[in-house]
Amino acid sequence: MKYAERIRALREDHDKTQSEIAALLNIGQRTYCDYELGKTRIPVDSLITLAKLYNVSMDYICGISDVCCPFPRNTQ
Repeated sequence: MKYAERIRALREDHDKTQSEIAALLNIGQRTYCDYELGKTRIPVDSLITLAKLYNVSMDYICGISDVCCPFPRNTQ
């Protein structure tokens, strides 16, 4: 599963709209839609924001892992 499919599935699992996520990322809804469709590459800082929001690892969002691990928190 590609990251575009993962971010859509995560958004839907959390009952969020594209507009809500776009506002969080400070982008337009159309741009976020293009991320989910795989038409536009999503910037790394946006991926990090989504990983924190959904509490999943970057590996999971990027499709490197199918294990939905929590986003690593700084324990210092």
